Amino acid sequence: MCALVAALTAGLALPAAAHAGEPSGEATPQVDLVLDVSGSMRERDIDGGTRMAAAKQAFNEVLDATPQEVRLGIRTLGANYPGDNQKTGCKDTAQLYPVSTLDRTEAKTAVATLSPTGWTPIGPALLAAAGDFTDGASSKRIVLISDGEDTCAPLDPCEVAREIAAKGIGLTIDTLGLVPNTKMRQQLSCIAEATGGTYTSVEHTDELTDKVNQLVDRAADPVVTPVATEGATTCAQAPTLKSGLYTDREEFGQQRWYRVDVGPGQELRASVSVAADRAVNPGYGVLLRAVTVHGREIVRGEAAGDGRTDVISTGLRYPKAESDSDDEAPAESVCLQLTHAFSAAAGVKTTPGLPLELTVDVVDGPSQAGDVASFGLGRGWWLLGALVLTGFLAGLLWGWLSRWRLAVWRTN
Repeated sequence: MCALVAALTAGLALPAAAHAGEPSGEATPQVDLVLDVSGSMRERDIDGGTRMAAAKQAFNEVLDATPQEVRLGIRTLGANYPGDNQKTGCKDTAQLYPVSTLDRTEAKTAVATLSPTGWTPIGPALLAAAGDFTDGASSKRIVLISDGEDTCAPLDPCEVAREIAAKGIGLTIDTLGLVPNTKMRQQLSCIAEATGGTYTSVEHTDELTDKVNQLVDRAADPVVTPVATEGATTCAQAPTLKSGLYTDREEFGQQRWYRVDVGPGQELRASVSVAADRAVNPGYGVLLRAVTVHGREIVRGEAAGDGRTDVISTGLRYPKAESDSDDEAPAESVCLQLTHAFSAAAGVKTTPGLPLELTVDVVDGPSQAGDVASFGLGRGWWLLGALVLTGFLAGLLWGWLSRWRLAVWRTN
């Protein structure tokens, strides 16, 4: 038993090299708090005070609780222009505190100067906030706090969020709605869904504080950031991927191709998830095929559904047999073809394409078929056999000793 535990521990203790998309632990998490300071923040409907007062109190408590390793910044929208010119009002976004090591006193002082002023340029603020982050971030998160929908149409903030996600920079946008209405809830939900973030309705100061603290703390957790890639339209032009997590965009009716090198004795494991980040028609599916460079299908994975969905996933496995030759055989180039059957609802923009995440893992292949088929025990059969034999011999020995002791007792 001790030998078995030692062997298992040795297998777990060996360090593994980092693959694409894995957290390295060297970069720092970064968060940009984007606060709506438009005129509607004067409303007194949160715990008897104004929405602005609730936001300031929440910010002060969040700044006190921000983990030391998090780089935090603050951006405002609608804080400076009080006029009626929409063109000017829709440019009203500014970086109140840069994304950097947090000076709590300086950040609190900056927040204290805010006063509800102007418009609600959510789209322009998100575009600007996407550029606030510095290089070397392990995770990037925008936390948007607003009490109303965007007032800078036709720049749709939901489309802005999709464009940010399409850049493949690993940026997540979480949204918080103060005293929400239906239209605002739909808009903020759409922004969050486009980047894999969350939407929360808030009607009390303590709820706002707790939720912002959760999101800031979440940024400090180790995350796997997908590596942006761009699939080709043919196998011959496809990028070659190593083991890791990747993100891409696929237009409606389009195919994406990727290549993976699989050596003798290795197994390719691939999975894909396609997210419906906008209104789509009922009836959809996703197909992932592994084919040779000559076009012969090796294996496929597919999934389909009907009705409302947020994401659909499928996967496949392809084990490549060991080479019979003593010479080292070259790796086989396997092409992965991805196709989805989503269709856009009427009036919905088709660009950028739907976001997808592709996981590629090339591992050591399974043992010989006889071992794999042994009820899942594989090479563990020898240990089970040894235990059975030991138990049998121990039973015989114990039975003989019992009979001998009984005979001695009867004799005496």
